[in-house]
Amino acid sequence: MRALWSIALRSAWNRRLTLSLVMLSIALASFLLLSLERMRADVRGSFSNSVSGTDLVVGARTGPVQLMLYAVFRVGGATNNIKINSLQAIAAHRAVSWVLPISLGDSHRGRPVLGTTPDYFTRFLYGDRQALALAEGRAFAGTLDGLYEAVLGAEVAQALGYRLGQKITLSHGAGGVLGTEHADKPFTVVGVLAPTGTPVDRTVHVSLQAIEAIHLDWAGGAPLPGMAIAPEQARKFDLQPKEVTAALVGLKSRAAVFNVQRFIAGYEGEPLLAVLPGVALDELWEIVGIGEKALLGMSVLVAAVSLASLVAVVLAGLNERRRELAVLRAVGAGPRHVLWLLALEGALVTGIGALLGALMSLAGVLLAGPWVQTKFGIGLQLSAPTATQWGLFAAILLAGMLASLVPGWRAYRLSLADGLSPRS
Repeated sequence: MRALWSIALRSAWNRRLTLSLVMLSIALASFLLLSLERMRADVRGSFSNSVSGTDLVVGARTGPVQLMLYAVFRVGGATNNIKINSLQAIAAHRAVSWVLPISLGDSHRGRPVLGTTPDYFTRFLYGDRQALALAEGRAFAGTLDGLYEAVLGAEVAQALGYRLGQKITLSHGAGGVLGTEHADKPFTVVGVLAPTGTPVDRTVHVSLQAIEAIHLDWAGGAPLPGMAIAPEQARKFDLQPKEVTAALVGLKSRAAVFNVQRFIAGYEGEPLLAVLPGVALDELWEIVGIGEKALLGMSVLVAAVSLASLVAVVLAGLNERRRELAVLRAVGAGPRHVLWLLALEGALVTGIGALLGALMSLAGVLLAGPWVQTKFGIGLQLSAPTATQWGLFAAILLAGMLASLVPGWRAYRLSLADGLSPRS
């Protein structure tokens, strides 16, 4: 077997240019397969870990997936606001433990701004019921004295180079369009959250009263002409919000979740929707699953084409290698040795190609991970391969070895006389 490996290596090296192209195609196919599986696992993990310990997400009546995407993950189209009186009625329900209002719609340099209460930093959980932690500084006070205080997510502080005490301004609208900044009411950075791997990392957190203050002299997405309310003067106004985007609800007992959900759905004050985070995520995966299967199918086709090219290259080279194989037969190599020789060559090319594809996938995570985290709030983790990834890798190797048996069987059937006789 050692001799066969030596011969296979030398033979492959003699045809290194052609086999390198085949190897590259196999590497690209492996890269696509492994990267898609990594992306699928990390995206689902990132979404699932984004909110924990929240029994219901309440918002305006819309699609459950749209409400979850906007209220929790800060992506997708904006939903209608809900009245603060409705949340007070929900909070008064005997089965409700706490209600955490959130307000979205503003941004800072493309990052979402979330208005909430100081309870957010103790009530909001992620991952395996982990609480938010401050890497430095403190939470905003939530009082009039600390009206213009902001707490940054870890990614915001790192990407923009912000530090405690620095002044920042918010922009009207989620896109951060130039010329729509609330430049007259700057905020002071008082805290930076520890990394969570969730959309919290790319979010700027301020109080609900602060959201009201910066919009006192705005209407219809633009400043009111001739009206400018100074930051200190804004404190004299009633800054209690009348509407918010959504709310996170925690219950005293999980057994009451459907009872509270029916209460919210039948609330007469305004049309509301109460979503179970787990159910909404399952619905999201059903929608996304169609695209996942389509992409996986395309990757499998690319892999099949790559392996077919391997078979074609080896078969095409058999005519040129007739005398080489015949010489091997003449010096004592049997048909099985020839079969194993070509199978080893195919396995070698497939193995190196699959390994290169795996390394390319890891490099892709390292290079694209920060951009994906910044753009979409999805953390791509550089972790050990999953069982599915190992299975895909093994399937590529097995398919390559099986594919190499086709030219191997052809060579197996070639006789010694056929290899030594000239062809007309």
